[in-house]
Amino acid sequence: MRIISGKTIRDFWENKKYRDSEQPLKAWYHEAKLAEWKSPGDVKQKYGSASILGNGWAVFNIKGNQYRLVVAINYKFKIIFIRFIGTHEDYDKIDAKTI
Repeated sequence: MRIISGKTIRDFWENKKYRDSEQPLKAWYHEAKLAEWKSPGDVKQKYGSASILGNGWAVFNIKGNQYRLVVAINYKFKIIFIRFIGTHEDYDKIDAKTI
């Protein structure tokens, strides 16, 4: 899968407050880049705790659900769009389907 924009998650872990997210985010990025997801079912098979929101939207729990990563996935073109990364508390303040 192609990931747009990996810089978003890199900028997140480079923030002093979120340095503990670096390794879990790198692991997710590496796995997602190598993935060949064709459907939400493929995502759930690999990440059972991921929330599938419909219309290609998915939420991943990072570092034991301390952080949330919201992505839009275009399965046909094999592209993952990073839409949000933040703490669980920050996630509770957004509408994940409209960001």
